[in-house]
Amino acid sequence: MEFIISEPNYKPKVALVRLNRPKELNALNLQLMGELRDTMAELDNNPEVRVIIITGNEKAFAAGADIKQMSSKTAIDMLQIDQFSTWDGIRKTKKPIIAAVSGFALGGGCELAMLCDMIVASETAKFGQPEIKIGVMPGAGGTQRLTRAIGKARAMEMVLTGKFISAEEALQSGLINKIVPVELYLNETVKLAQDIAEMSPIAVQLAKESVNKAFDSSLQEGLFFERKNFYMLFASEDQKEGMAAFVEKRKPEFKGK
Repeated sequence: MEFIISEPNYKPKVALVRLNRPKELNALNLQLMGELRDTMAELDNNPEVRVIIITGNEKAFAAGADIKQMSSKTAIDMLQIDQFSTWDGIRKTKKPIIAAVSGFALGGGCELAMLCDMIVASETAKFGQPEIKIGVMPGAGGTQRLTRAIGKARAMEMVLTGKFISAEEALQSGLINKIVPVELYLNETVKLAQDIAEMSPIAVQLAKESVNKAFDSSLQEGLFFERKNFYMLFASEDQKEGMAAFVEKRKPEFKGK
């Protein structure tokens, strides 16, 4: 891996994936995204990992796509390159993904943060979809995930003007989970990851699937999906252990079985 640093054992049950193109503010070129997709697949299949954190550095989570790589391309070039197939691969990750964002999360960087399940941001974080300023528009989910996260009016303003929003505005809009000082943003993300990692990994996976289902189905379809997953968990050892521990007033020991 040239542009990705992966630490599967960063903390017990928690993996850290760092975007590593600091001179380019972690611009998302094709190689980086391919490496990220492959890394996420490896971690998703690693039984020692229960939660994955994606981060950049204090200056930038990712400042967008690599414009130099796209500027001379034709529509047919873009179709044949199929650069968004890597995004589809990352989206299929079953384990929870938390973005730890400091500095710029713009364009593809904002879209990558939104592809994660939760976002913890530092006080310096700035989010935006500035593609309109270079004659294009978001193409990796920006018009869809941003609208679902913050509503039509605010998403329309961000997409059509290219304006950035601060971490505070992102929190008020429901785009992120929390804001913390720069020196603590990764530590706070780890704490959230460890809280989740202590739960039954089977229940976490099915719960994640069920929450995501709310965005691409009707209420009735979502309720049916949720109920099916709920019943399915009664086939797991973790369900037996969790309920027994509750009755016996002790901490459960989940094994992911």
